[in-house]
Amino acid sequence: MSKVSYYTADGLKKLKDELEHLKSVMRPKASQDIADARDKGDLSENAEYDAAKEAQGLLEMRIAKLEEVYANARLIDESQLDVSKVLVLSNVKIKNQSNGMEMKYTLVAESEADLKTGKISVTSPIGKGLLGKSVGEIAEITVPNGTLKFEILEITRE
Repeated sequence: MSKVSYYTADGLKKLKDELEHLKSVMRPKASQDIADARDKGDLSENAEYDAAKEAQGLLEMRIAKLEEVYANARLIDESQLDVSKVLVLSNVKIKNQSNGMEMKYTLVAESEADLKTGKISVTSPIGKGLLGKSVGEIAEITVPNGTLKFEILEITRE
C-alpha cells in the first residue's frame, strides 16, 4: 500500500501535467520509435529495436509510479490550517541560536521540496523539528553533526 502524500495546488498540478505529458507525448513517441526500429529488419539482431523496447518499459514504469503517486495525492486546504503552529505550508522565520542567523522557509511535502526556493520537506530533520512549534518556542533539532537550536520568530501562510 502506498503512502498518502499531501500537495499544494501547484504541486498537484505539476504532478498531473507531468503524467499527462508522459502519456500523451512520450508514450506515442516510444511506440513510434519501436515501429521505426522494427521496420529496419531482423529483430533478433536489431539493437535499436531492443533499446526502444527497453526505453518503453522504463517509460511505462515511470507512468505507473506517477499514477500511483497521483492516486494517493491529497490536496491541502490551506484555509483549514492552524496559523498558530508550524504545519505543512507554513512560512516560518527562524533564528539560529548559535550564530544569530535568520532564515525563512516554507514547509512542504517531500516531493515539492526545493532548498533553492526556500521550500523544505516536512520529513527533513529541520522540517520535523519545526512541526507543531509556536512563535517564541525553541526547536532543538538533531542533525548528523550535532544539535541545532532554532527560535521560531514568525509563522505565516501565503
